[in-house]
Amino acid sequence: MSADVRSFFGRPIIIGGGIAGLLTALHLAPEPVLLLSRTPLGADASSAWAQGGLAVSLGVDDDPALHLADTLAAGDGLCDAEIATRILHAAADAIETLATLGVRFDRTSEGALLLGLEAAHGRRRIVHAGGDGSGQEIMRALVEAVRSAPSITVVEGVEARRLAVEDNTVRGVWASCSMSPVFFGTGRVVLATGGIGGLFLDSTNPSGSCGQGLALAARAGAVLADLEFIQFHPTALDGPDRPMPLISEAVRGEGATIVDETGRRFLEGVPGAELAPRDVVARAISKHLSKGHRAFLDVREKPGSAFARQFPTIASACRVAGIDPAYDLIPIRPAQHYHMGGVAVDPDGRSSVAGLWACGEVASTGLHGANRLASNSLTEAVVCARWVAESVAGSPIGVRTRSKAREIPAPNPLSLRPLLSRALGVKRHGEFLRDAVSAMLPLAELHHAASDPAAVGLMIAVAALLREESRGAHYRTDFPDLAVFARRSRLTLDGALATAREFACSSTLEELEQ
Repeated sequence: MSADVRSFFGRPIIIGGGIAGLLTALHLAPEPVLLLSRTPLGADASSAWAQGGLAVSLGVDDDPALHLADTLAAGDGLCDAEIATRILHAAADAIETLATLGVRFDRTSEGALLLGLEAAHGRRRIVHAGGDGSGQEIMRALVEAVRSAPSITVVEGVEARRLAVEDNTVRGVWASCSMSPVFFGTGRVVLATGGIGGLFLDSTNPSGSCGQGLALAARAGAVLADLEFIQFHPTALDGPDRPMPLISEAVRGEGATIVDETGRRFLEGVPGAELAPRDVVARAISKHLSKGHRAFLDVREKPGSAFARQFPTIASACRVAGIDPAYDLIPIRPAQHYHMGGVAVDPDGRSSVAGLWACGEVASTGLHGANRLASNSLTEAVVCARWVAESVAGSPIGVRTRSKAREIPAPNPLSLRPLLSRALGVKRHGEFLRDAVSAMLPLAELHHAASDPAAVGLMIAVAALLREESRGAHYRTDFPDLAVFARRSRLTLDGALATAREFACSSTLEELEQ
């Protein structure tokens, strides 16, 4: 980068160029802000791939209390009802903010917002923009707004690798660029780089999203929460492409059915059938596939001829795969899609490390619980971005110090994907989780390209191993029942490493005894 980094000292730094990061930067105006993006804005952000839209109770038969009830039911006992209530009541204003920024939402001929239906929602309350291209349309508007905002300096092609922390307080960010490591001194950092799809073989997320925000927070000593809860979308397009094209839940909301190779609707015995919560549908499909069957989405009758018009992105992906949804069944299988866990934050997005905030998928606010309700994630990011910005703006600049330069290798999760996919899939077992923990422990402690992904994977696996029950998206075949008491999990990297070493020692003792 050509600018003198000293000119940015003291500015709030936002790490991540998705919806959460862009909106936080915009809400901080007119205060000067530095936004770091690993790729050109919008090029590799999970936000741009979002199809489902934003959940908001705007219908005449709906209200935030009904939306809350559906959210709590999907969260399977682990949602923070207070923060969920606050977020869902603020959702309508957040939609208006996006519209003011130029987002072109889908509307009726009278100008009212069109409301769609998705699984586990009791009412039509999903607001779309461009049909199934909601994330892309929102990103278009926000990128344009950020590019034209004089208070925001966007630095692309620079990746944050470590946070400088002293006395549990952020002092700056070490980042990589084409020349050498560069240090940005600041006492205010916002993590907005979510997504862990790059840790898995089958995911609907960009392959470059491998938990970098979680690694930054964990290496800084922050507390992370609910890491074991990973949502698998039940209807990813089953083909050779990776990442896997997503087939939005909204398609089932419009009447599409799930069948096997014989044409049988094998979900008919499941409460809610195709519109059951995602974890339920994903496990049912996974179980059917394990018996040698195949699974398909049938859109021929519903949405029928309206499919290509309502879902142009999905229709295009089908055409590329040689599928004509008007005549053909669409092959599907579950794939990693969203992480409910993340950096533990308070209602204003503050982490346990002073001067460090988190917003979007990288944060764990308590809204999603054990299983995110469809389309609540974009709503959360849009709503919380304002609160985070207000908190950052009201915080002290902090001491401008410089820490010793370190060359941190770019994260590369490639070697870990088979291991994590096996241990942390739709169904889990303690034996596979222990194997994963043992394999990742030495990697997490090295200075290696796989070390940060291994640290994130290790923390998730330890959290999954410690939760000896099945709840929401976390299903243990060796502990298939719910525990008596619902509890959220909390974990630091040091705690996870210590637990992993205990597992390793106990495993060694068991082997010696045998």
